[in-house]
Amino acid sequence: MSAEDELRGRVRQMREKAQQLSEAAERAADPHERERLQDKARRLREQSEQDSHPGGGEVFPSN
Repeated sequence: MSAEDELRGRVRQMREKAQQLSEAAERAADPHERERLQDKARRLREQSEQDSHPGGGEVFPSN
């Protein structure tokens, strides 16, 4: 398995986990728990976006 395949798999897993957390947040009766789960899902989505575009924020190549 190539490094690119591993990265895709990891990104896919993070997105699936974020979806599960979002669904759990929808079911949560406690507002604080709902917010905690939504925040965790949002952070995972953001991380998966960053990981799916490696080096995307880098303007100059590092030496």
